[in-house]
Amino acid sequence: MKATTNDPIVAEIRAARDKHAAQFGYDLKEIFRNIRAQQESSGRKYVRYPARPATATTTTTSTQ
Repeated sequence: MKATTNDPIVAEIRAARDKHAAQFGYDLKEIFRNIRAQQESSGRKYVRYPARPATATTTTTSTQ
């Protein structure tokens, strides 16, 4: 595992993300709605790709 460093840019981004999430009680659906509303009101053109089907993943566990 990589050691955690105290990068001030990462800390600033995490603080901004936490502040934004706190405004919506950390409710992911509300956070997503707010981000979508911001996108729509920005006047920018966003690319949306069609959803891809989920792929099954398998894990193998060996017991020896």
